[in-house]
Parts: sequence; C-alpha cells; structure tokens
Amino acid sequence: MKIQVVTNVLAANERIADENRSLFAAKRIYVINLMSSPGAGKTSLVEKTILALRNRFRIGVIEGDIQSTQDADRVAALDIPVVQINTGGGCHLDANMVREALASLDIDKLDLLIVENVGNLVCPAEFQIGEDAKVMILSTAEGADKPLKYPLIFQESSVMLLNKIDLLPYLDFDVEKARKASLSLNPDLEIFPVSCRTGEGLAGWFDWLGKRVAAAREGKTR
Repeated sequence: MKIQVVTNVLAANERIADENRSLFAAKRIYVINLMSSPGAGKTSLVEKTILALRNRFRIGVIEGDIQSTQDADRVAALDIPVVQINTGGGCHLDANMVREALASLDIDKLDLLIVENVGNLVCPAEFQIGEDAKVMILSTAEGADKPLKYPLIFQESSVMLLNKIDLLPYLDFDVEKARKASLSLNPDLEIFPVSCRTGEGLAGWFDWLGKRVAAAREGKTR
C-alpha cells in the first residue's frame, strides 16, 4: 500500500510538472531547477548568474527554503522579481508549489526562471517541477564520495558545478575521483569547476546557460 501511495504522489506531481512545462514552453521561458546540499553555494551562484546575464535576459527567481526569507532578500536586493516558498519542514519543492508561486510573477516578462530548491541531495531530484534542466552544485567541502552515496541527483542533472575550488589547497578533495564517479553515473553530465567567491570558471557556466535561454526565447528545440 505504501508503494502505491508513493507512486500516486509522483504520478500526480508529474502531471502538474507537464502542465508547468507546457506553460513555460508557450511563454518561451527557460527554467532551471537548482539543487545542492545546504551551504554548497546555491544562492551565491544565483547572484553571480543574475549579475552576468541580467543585461541579456529577463530573469525571475523562485526561492525554496524550510523557513526564512534570507535568500529571497538577497535576490530582491538585485532588483530581480523573486517569490519565496517556505515548505515548513518539507525537504523539496514540487510542481504544485511552483505552479502556485507563478501567480506572484509576471511570467510574460521572463526569459529565464531560476528555481532554487531546498538544500538537500536526496528529495529534490525525485520531483519534476516542469524544468528544462536540473542543475546541481557539489562543493569541495563536501567530499568526493558524494556521487556514489547520493547517485540519483547526479543521474538526473544536466549540469554539475563543482564549487569552492578556491578551497582545494586546504582540503583533501580528489577532483578526478569526483569527476569519474559523476560521469560513471551520468556520461552526459556537464561539469564546471568554479568558485563563486573568486569567479573562476563561471564563464563556462554563463555561456552554457546563455545559449539555452537564447534558444528557448527564439522558440527553438529545448
């Protein structure tokens, strides 16, 4: 019975996610679902991405947290439309939460929607929200064993940003081990070693994302 309940929940979520996806495609909005463990650097990446692309694209953000509006406040300070979703203990955002949040955004004025999910390496990867791409951050402070310990998020993501590479001289983190483990789970995974603090490596990420937002805006294959 429990397995059937879980199956029904995921099926219902997938139906709403498909509706969200159709809406985003009709509005020509490119959507990323940004995931990571707490403290890996999601909000810092959102800020850097906004500053790099805001002159080319109209950007909106949905912030997911268990409590507080701290991350949404940081985004709002950049004069970007942002909606906060507080799950009240839930470990992820789902398609219905995102659909309800859209009512607070003028989606006719967006080219790119960044959904910053709740900090968690497990639950967010299981739930579609209508995104074009799942993007995850792995920080060097977390350890190179995470791909094999939490495989689903690596399998489901299109991009992995290996953040905090400026800390590598001070950590026992094996970049090649993490890269090989990630690609063994997902050979198509794009990997960008970056530092949101120094800006190193971010140009590749901005280029990857910018090309896809531009294509979506032109109505090309997503």
